[in-house]
Amino acid sequence: MAAKNSTPLNSQDSINLKLILVSGRTKEWLFEPSTSAHDVTQYVFDNWPAEWEEERVEASNLLKLIYHGRFLHGSVTLNALGLPPGKVSVMHLVTRENLPEPNSNDNLKKSKRGSCCRCCLS
Repeated sequence: MAAKNSTPLNSQDSINLKLILVSGRTKEWLFEPSTSAHDVTQYVFDNWPAEWEEERVEASNLLKLIYHGRFLHGSVTLNALGLPPGKVSVMHLVTRENLPEPNSNDNLKKSKRGSCCRCCLS
């Protein structure tokens, strides 16, 4: 996880995560590659920047990360995403109570077609 009051993280071995709020405000944080999305949001909530004060949320579970257009579930680690240590990676930090269901777009397409294939039963 990010350095708290322990030894500072080495920027070459850590993931430099630049978080962008909907307002456009940004902040960079250093995390260990093994840090989960849940731990990132919890750490940011616990160390909320003063310049973001008017955008503070009531609980850390309302914070969600978006990477490459997808919401990250809490258990995924930064390493599993293939984020390169020593380089800046960008994610959006948004407020949302629930994550959308996985593959919800696929289900919508199937329901519009009416069936999963073009066969006809008689």
